[in-house]
Amino acid sequence: MPTEIVNGFGKVYLTIEYDAVNRWVYNNWIGYQTYIGIIAGADACLHPLQAHACPYLLNDNRQVIGPWDHAVEWIVTDWAPRAIAQGLTHFAQVVSPESMAALSAEAMHIGIGKRLQMRMFGDIQEARAWLKEAREEAGMKQA
Repeated sequence: MPTEIVNGFGKVYLTIEYDAVNRWVYNNWIGYQTYIGIIAGADACLHPLQAHACPYLLNDNRQVIGPWDHAVEWIVTDWAPRAIAQGLTHFAQVVSPESMAALSAEAMHIGIGKRLQMRMFGDIQEARAWLKEAREEAGMKQA
């Protein structure tokens, strides 16, 4: 069952769900994202990642309106190091390529650099396939 994060107006701006079949956390961001909302939402997604010892995150920004540059530095310097420390290894970021959110996602990708396997996708099926492949490769290394 997804966790719904709401803004001050009672409107859902993020749903977070652990996908037990695929063994990843799925975040679906919706609408305009404020700095405070991004912090609350990003921190909230750390809980299922940690609870399930999950190294895979599917972050869906296709329904985001506008840029979220105002939070990129915080994500890169605060959130990402904590997520990596608790075991996040693969981050699939889905964006609409023509959106302002895509520019913010690219800035975040550049900021995170090589500390995390992160890829940006314009298609959610490609993002899912990449995470499945990463999960299968990790499984082969453990065998």
